[in-house]
Amino acid sequence: MTYQELSQVRKTLRVDWYRSPTPPGLLRDLSRRSDAQAWFLAGGHLALIVITGSIVFYSWWQEVWLAFLAALFCHGTVTAFVRGNSTHELGHGTVFKTKWLNKAFLYLFSLIGWWDPFDYASSHTYHHRYTLHPEGDREVLLPVEPSLASTFMLQLFTVNLLTQPGRIFGKGGLISTVILTVMAAFGRDPEAEKAPANEWLRALHHDQPQEHRNAILWSRVLLLFHGSVLLIAIATGLWVLPLIFSVAAFTANWLQYFVNLPQHCGLRDDTPDFRKSTRSIKLNPLFSFLYWHMGWHIEHHMYAGVPCYNLAKLHRAVASDMPEPRTLIGAWKEMREVWRRQKIDPDYQFDSNLPPTATRAREDAQDDPLESSIGELAPAGLQESP
Repeated sequence: MTYQELSQVRKTLRVDWYRSPTPPGLLRDLSRRSDAQAWFLAGGHLALIVITGSIVFYSWWQEVWLAFLAALFCHGTVTAFVRGNSTHELGHGTVFKTKWLNKAFLYLFSLIGWWDPFDYASSHTYHHRYTLHPEGDREVLLPVEPSLASTFMLQLFTVNLLTQPGRIFGKGGLISTVILTVMAAFGRDPEAEKAPANEWLRALHHDQPQEHRNAILWSRVLLLFHGSVLLIAIATGLWVLPLIFSVAAFTANWLQYFVNLPQHCGLRDDTPDFRKSTRSIKLNPLFSFLYWHMGWHIEHHMYAGVPCYNLAKLHRAVASDMPEPRTLIGAWKEMREVWRRQKIDPDYQFDSNLPPTATRAREDAQDDPLESSIGELAPAGLQESP
């Protein structure tokens, strides 16, 4: 993939997205951002990270090793969600009403999670504008295997050292992430022919060179921060510090994997209907909080300018036009069954059932920028003219 091809996609590919109709005025109300709700979500997530990290340090200091391992597991489970979940929402710019708070939390969580918010902004803009149309969106490429392999599960319940299946961008394990961060810090791109993720990243760099430059600088910041943590640990003998600050995002990734993978796995590509390409799942309040309410994933894709804490209200307003949200276990059963069929028939794609009350086309669709908004996600080079 080359710069010319991506630029051509923007000129020629237009997807006539179906969006469920909403009552008059509701979308505007739901699109309003709230600093109070943002503080509860972002501040609450940060507080959990601080509390679990403090317990890890205290139990290590007191040499209570069973408590240390349990606390480290909880700390990793919570911290894993900064990597591609909190940073996803903050990257859309829809969490805080106060813009600088949104940026501050975005960079803080990106620092903790070894996350690149600049290349991701480019990638995710394409993902939303051309969801699962492979010529314009290679952040997710179907089919995706819902793996439960024993060696992979072992990593997810301990430390994820190697790669992680699912969405292409930013889903590597600790080792590959560190290597790619070092390469990025020196301005070196991975070899495109070795993996689709590398091909996509190189295409984005050609397409958005300013974001690539920002990503290089950010990679150096990541190495400076995590390198400093390592040096302090060596100098002081506090070897627990890297586990709390640098390895936590790759520790106990089990829950993040189980709730993230159902977003698109096993569904249809090349469709203008988010109800067919995206899956919503029902989660308990704690899981939904840690996941930044992305269980409502169809709703998020339909109306990406709506803050995540308002997606449940949006779902209730359009529920009669939506597939029934799956349970987490139900989604996994569905994905595994689809994968078994795809191994026999590679062209098979699951077609989500719509309720009898659902419509297939909008006769009252208007050119409302709120409907097509993706928040403030798009970098300068991908912003559309009004």
